[in-house]
Amino acid sequence: MPMTITEKILAYHAGKETVSPGDLIEVKVDVALANDITAPLAIKVFKEIGAKKVFDTEKVVLVADHFVPNKDIPSAQQTKYMRDFAREQRIKNYYEGGEAGIEHILLPEKGIVLPGQLIIGADSHTCTYGALGAFATGVGSTDLGAVMVTGDIWLKVPPTIKIDYEGTLLPGVQGKDLILYTIGLLGVDGALYSALEFSGDAIRNLPMYQRFTMANMAIEAGAKNGIIEPDETILAFVAERSASKPMVFKSDDDAVYDKIIKIDVGEIEPQVAFPHLPSNVRPISGVGDIPIDQAFIGSCTNGWLEDLRNAAQILKGRKAARDVRLIVIPGSPWVYRKAIEEGIIETFLDAGAVIGPPCCGPCLGGHMGIIAKDERAISTTNRNFVGRMGHPESEVYLSSPIIAASSAVLGRIGGPEEL
Repeated sequence: MPMTITEKILAYHAGKETVSPGDLIEVKVDVALANDITAPLAIKVFKEIGAKKVFDTEKVVLVADHFVPNKDIPSAQQTKYMRDFAREQRIKNYYEGGEAGIEHILLPEKGIVLPGQLIIGADSHTCTYGALGAFATGVGSTDLGAVMVTGDIWLKVPPTIKIDYEGTLLPGVQGKDLILYTIGLLGVDGALYSALEFSGDAIRNLPMYQRFTMANMAIEAGAKNGIIEPDETILAFVAERSASKPMVFKSDDDAVYDKIIKIDVGEIEPQVAFPHLPSNVRPISGVGDIPIDQAFIGSCTNGWLEDLRNAAQILKGRKAARDVRLIVIPGSPWVYRKAIEEGIIETFLDAGAVIGPPCCGPCLGGHMGIIAKDERAISTTNRNFVGRMGHPESEVYLSSPIIAASSAVLGRIGGPEEL
């Protein structure tokens, strides 16, 4: 029976020859992930069950990245609760402080997540790892607590929507623009509990950091997971970071898809998502005159080294507008170090930016960049719901780092061609 890549990974982890959309299956988990917000709830469930040991001390991964460095007493208590559990359980992959970065950048960087794996995380953007050809999805903390005990989870096999991206990208158009355009096409529930399989020549020509961006935002269309078939680019990325042999699954030529959507990328301009939905997109040429108070470059969506390079190219020799707060947060300590070595951080400082430690920070309205009533921010993050980055009467616009950096200089939303 022909299967998609998502179906093949699920079948393998369920110990079955085949699975079909709608099947309820019990699968083995390769990586179980939680952070300083979601881990405490999962740990409480773990303890309520009466468990004494996690199913595998190397497969449970805990990362302090949301409210760190701790912004108040409650966040300090949450992190301590997770830290104490990690020590008690002797969790190998526990990351905090100078060793920690944004989880969805840190795990691929360290070779913890690999092609063919089944990854469950108590964070909705766990789907990021689909860029490596893995099945990765987010669950609630209660489910994650049970996974930490058993190493298993029940899943319903999702139908797959295949999106073929063909053609050549216009200058300044990146993976962030492709996924924003796609979400605008599908709507925030257009792929509800479906797998989004990204394919086509345009995807195969994308560098890894832009593939991660696309898989990261699959959830914003309601998808269960986003996924890209392993190719030479993916395998080279993994080989540099892990000695483990990856499991390579690919969709059969006659696999059955719920639908196939073809997109000519040559028709896509840089995109901006307007408040208050990631699907409320407009091309940069149709944005109009929108002044901003803050520009944020970072997050699990666009905190990669290459993202910072792209922003620095725009900001080199320029200053953020007088009335704009420019905030930059590297995605991991490694990204931060490289950005220092390459002079990127100096460029940001010269442009008037505030540089934050690797963390999620402003993305979820946590800290290090909360916006006030009636303020507008352009952000390289993944969500712009009401109150997402601060006051419920503020506005968040989503874009690539290229557009965010250009907007910081202009003092309003705009592209590099205006500079």
